[in-house]
Amino acid sequence: MSLLSWPLLRPTWRKSGFAAILLAAASISVQVQAKEPVATPNAQLDSVALSALPREAQTTHRLILAGGPFPYSKDGSVFGNRERILPRKTRGYYREYTVRTPGARNRGARRLVCGGDPPPQPDVCYYTDDHYSSFKRVQP
Repeated sequence: MSLLSWPLLRPTWRKSGFAAILLAAASISVQVQAKEPVATPNAQLDSVALSALPREAQTTHRLILAGGPFPYSKDGSVFGNRERILPRKTRGYYREYTVRTPGARNRGARRLVCGGDPPPQPDVCYYTDDHYSSFKRVQP
């Protein structure tokens, strides 16, 4: 092949190279996992008696009613309800509190989320033991 014929073949090579790239891209399968559906805001949540909660949750509830002091700096911070499992309220209505988990080296997954103003007199509290994936309304 002469040097003069190289530029004539070059566009063909580009086209076939581009086609090979497209073919390779089309053969790659991408798996996409859908998010779990968000609960409807008016969904009926299960309830649980305060006395049926773990002892640590009952202790945290007493601390909430007393206004503290709380063992973790994040206790009493605003809970954003991003999961939209709890009924919709204005930002700042819900506050979250850590429920100690025996043997955990961090805050663990258990929380009480209470709503109302002022926080020491909550209108309602919810308990989660799976870090906000599910809630139960606490019945005093």
